[in-house]
Amino acid sequence: MHPSSESAHLASRTWETVGRPVLLVPIGSTEQHGPHLPLDTDTLVATTVADRAASELRDDGLDAVVAPAIAYGASGEHQDFPGTISIGREALTLLLVEFGRSACEWAGRLVFVNGHGGNVESLTGAVRQLRDEGRDAAWLSCSPDLREAASRKLPRDAHAGRTETSLIAHLRPRDLRADRIITGETASLAEIMPRLRAEGVRAVSPTGVLGDPTGASPGEGRELLDAICAAAIRRLRTSRVTENGSLND
Repeated sequence: MHPSSESAHLASRTWETVGRPVLLVPIGSTEQHGPHLPLDTDTLVATTVADRAASELRDDGLDAVVAPAIAYGASGEHQDFPGTISIGREALTLLLVEFGRSACEWAGRLVFVNGHGGNVESLTGAVRQLRDEGRDAAWLSCSPDLREAASRKLPRDAHAGRTETSLIAHLRPRDLRADRIITGETASLAEIMPRLRAEGVRAVSPTGVLGDPTGASPGEGRELLDAICAAAIRRLRTSRVTENGSLND
């Protein structure tokens, strides 16, 4: 079966047309992103990256398909803000392990495409277990190559700042509340991490913003998304799995 003959989305296929694809699984969160960004920001980014990556792999002749997104993650640090739904690290790890065991019965390869930093601990543990069990599983982050990002002066901040605001301005501008943009806590993540872990985001930033979203633009978001997708595609093509189960180029 040539990849172009069937849908790039798993949910649109029938069991007879599933085959043994490379299965890309977007994983994000449902959590606050300040007063100006939607709760599904991380999931939207992960899904977009997975879709772009699948398209490129299919152009290479590989049958890559995108699964329905896992839209709930480990977001306990955001729990003080309404709208946040966190299932916690332990539950997320179990979900990913059982997901992988099931999907790897028919998928040629399983790759989780992660859009939320709080999911990394669960992804690392789950993918290590799946690989120890002999399953071809890995994960990758929705992040650009750091050297490339620095050379192109792309924005990089922690949460609901200029980075994510630019991405949403490009991807789904109708959900960007531009009149509510406000500068949040701009100290480095290293500086605020101890308090953030101990007390949550609200203790550090009452608005939930970590960074300065002012100056964000759709053009910057497009450039940033292109860099994220390019890095994800390189990692998928290289297929080098690191010690923590992530793909690295």
